[in-house]
Amino acid sequence: MTLAYITCKDRREAENISMRLLKKRIIACANIFPIKSMYWWKGKIVKDSENVIIAKTKSKNFKRLESEVKKIHSYNIPCILKIDAVSNKEYERWVNKEIR
Repeated sequence: MTLAYITCKDRREAENISMRLLKKRIIACANIFPIKSMYWWKGKIVKDSENVIIAKTKSKNFKRLESEVKKIHSYNIPCILKIDAVSNKEYERWVNKEIR
């Protein structure tokens, strides 16, 4: 199983991206959390509020996920991380059933 960690400017963007990935059956599930972020941008340290998506998918779907997110993401350089994960068998079967 693969988790995709995607930061977004706000909840609306996170929900739009999640819905797109769900409708295309690239992911089986998305969790959205409000977060505080601190990062370098254009020579300055920025403190910002963002929302993060943690999406559950298969490793083979990651490139497609990345491509779909980049099509609609508002950031010039979106954070799209691939995290390999191990889950209980029942959950993994469910994920595999729900995505293409």
